[in-house]
This record gives sequence, structure tokens and C-alpha cells, in this order.
Amino acid sequence: MFHGTLPKGRARRAGRRAAPRNAPMSAPLPSLAQVHVLIIDDQPDELRQLIEMFRRAGCRISVAFDGAQGYQRALAGAPDVVLMDVHLPVLDGLGACRLLQNDPATAAIPVILLGAVGDLDERLEGLRSGAVDYVPKPFAPEEMLARVAIHIGRMPRPQRPVPAAPTALSKDQVLVSAARQYLAGHLADPPGLRQLAHEVGTHEKRLSRAFREHLGMTVYEFVREERLRVARRLLAETSLSITAIAGELGFSSAANFATAFREKVGSTPSAFREAARRGGTRARA
Repeated sequence: MFHGTLPKGRARRAGRRAAPRNAPMSAPLPSLAQVHVLIIDDQPDELRQLIEMFRRAGCRISVAFDGAQGYQRALAGAPDVVLMDVHLPVLDGLGACRLLQNDPATAAIPVILLGAVGDLDERLEGLRSGAVDYVPKPFAPEEMLARVAIHIGRMPRPQRPVPAAPTALSKDQVLVSAARQYLAGHLADPPGLRQLAHEVGTHEKRLSRAFREHLGMTVYEFVREERLRVARRLLAETSLSITAIAGELGFSSAANFATAFREKVGSTPSAFREAARRGGTRARA
């Protein structure tokens, strides 16, 4: 650290370089005192760094070591924000994020994921899973604290209406909702049942049972219905070719798509599109 006094001329020049006349001044970070942060990480060094960082900021801290435990602690402790590594044992950060965002009891809690800087697919999948942010490692403590402050609303934000009290869902309903969210983003190449169950932190038997009890159909039947629902919307609302729609939704060919569509809807994709353009048919959501 420099100690002493600069000569007056140098001090003025140094001041001009450090703070040009029209340069914006950086705002001080807002206080995070008593903010409840749930940190989910299984790496001791990273966990120690995060705990120390938020402890110095005056936060209350809870800790979990895998995604399943983190989800349970979020339910029990209602933290203000969840900070979670993507790569976790038992249930990874993406799967835990899906559960948190599909459970009304935790859906309003902002989730910030931590992961590799160079993995674009992982970052996008994290945001699709419901995370409000993805912070690449290694991170600067000041940036991490600023991001947390922004997402919990301690910096000036537009006024938002207070949401109604959430409706409680059973664990199986949360699993079905999380699985539906995941499948909606992977209709072109849906995972097998085992992989889907892994993505939402459960096992095949329970997920199959939950789909039958709450949707009245199997996972495979849901994928087929969802593909055709999206197909009706794309036919009615876009100019995508039928071949392109078939490819986007994971059908092996336009002919295969046309057969499945006719069996479900009662008309060919071309006839459906023509009727929709004439205003005689509305795509159902």
C-alpha cells in the first residue's frame, strides 16, 4: 500500500486520470445484512470461500452438500436466495433448480448457479431450468455480492404486485411439473425414462406412477401429446414447412408426423393449416 503525499501537480493529474470529469461514480453495494443465503456445494474449498464471503457481508448462512438435500433445506428454511453449484452428487444443480422452480413453496426464491465459464450449453440449460443467473468460476467476490443483491431486490427495482399465497403441491406433483418443464425443452430428442427420472431427482417407478396419477397418461403418451399440441400451434401461427415442424418436434419424417397428426386431430397437417388460415380452426394451447 502506498503511504505519503503526492506533490500537488501530480495529485491533480492522478486525480484526473482516476476520475475523469464526466465519468460515472460506481454506486456502493447495498447491505446484505441478515439476508438468508442457502449455499449448495460439495467442494470444501469453494464452500469455505463462499461461507466466508457471505459471513463478512452479514448474511445468515445455511449449507447443503447435494441437490436433493438443498431442495429439502430450501423447503424447510425459506432462504432469500439459493447459490448452487451445477455439478453435485445425488441430484445435480440443474435437477434441483427444476424442483425449486416447480414447487410453489420455493418458486419465488432466486437461484444462482455456479459453473464452468466455457460451457455454453450448461449455462443455457441452467437458465432454462429456472435459474435467474449463472456465475462462471472463478468469480470475483465483489461481483458475486452485487449479483446476489440485485436478484433479491436490494438494489432499486420496479414495483411489482405482491403475489398471492402459493398453492401447496405434493412431492409427486412437483416431480411431474419439473419433468414436463424438462420435456418441453427437449421434444426433438426426449430422454429415456431413466434419464428423465434422474433429471428431476427420482426413480423411474415413482415418476411413471406420478404421471399416471396426475396426468392420466404415461410419460411416452405425454411426449406424444405435447408434440402434437406444439405442432398445432406451429401450423396455425408460423410459416414453418411441415418437414421443418416434423424435425423440430422429433418425428423421424414428415410422413410419420402426418400420420400421427391425422390420427390425433382428424385431418392432415396441410388441411389443418389451411383451415386455421381461413379462421375455421384455432390451435389449442
